[in-house]
Amino acid sequence: MDKHHAPGFLRVVDAAKAQISESTVEALRARQVAGTPPRVLDVREESEFARDRIVGAEHLGKGILERDVEARVPDLATELVLYCGGGFRSALAAESLQRMGYTRVSSLAGGIRAWREAGYPLEA
Repeated sequence: MDKHHAPGFLRVVDAAKAQISESTVEALRARQVAGTPPRVLDVREESEFARDRIVGAEHLGKGILERDVEARVPDLATELVLYCGGGFRSALAAESLQRMGYTRVSSLAGGIRAWREAGYPLEA
């Protein structure tokens, strides 16, 4: 994990990651190319989303996720991949959605940073 984050935060993220699934950027990109992408939710702040995002991603910030997700994604069996900057916030968000009853949720390992590093397409 990233040494720049507070130890308490990292402990919470580690605990969440033990309870959720993570998707790789390669697997998500392969699904996009095949035309069978899951629904992709960007849980970053609005300013981060405005700067750039994974092609086709929808914004639903972590701060309002639990409040608004059921209106946006009413089917609890919808396949969702959540991402943030590095995969920490999205892990916490994925755990939260699982507690709400969503059954096919994963967090994008490495977040948008890993996506950028792989050279995959972004939109602004």
